[in-house]
Amino acid sequence: MKNVLFVCSQNRLRSPTAEQVFCGRRDIEVASAGTNHDADNPLTHDLVSWADIIFVMEKAHRAKLQKKFKASLKKARVICLDIPDDYEFMDPVLVRLLEARVSKYLG
Repeated sequence: MKNVLFVCSQNRLRSPTAEQVFCGRRDIEVASAGTNHDADNPLTHDLVSWADIIFVMEKAHRAKLQKKFKASLKKARVICLDIPDDYEFMDPVLVRLLEARVSKYLG
């Protein structure tokens, strides 16, 4: 079982959508968080340590992750999905983008 973490800025639109889309899979555990201090579910060292794969939505999220959580990033593979903050929660276009970009890493 792999632990998969989805990360965006506020944990309000993109990463919660990704968590919702992939939570039904039996081969992974999923969670989501935001890099901003006022995110709905702020990113923590515990979450970063828990994750086997971390999907970030933008390069800026990867940079923040590597700067602030470097000590906790020992085992996780970090993958940037390049998905801009242009979508609402569960937007069908966002769901299709996530399925296309994430599935190739999860099989």
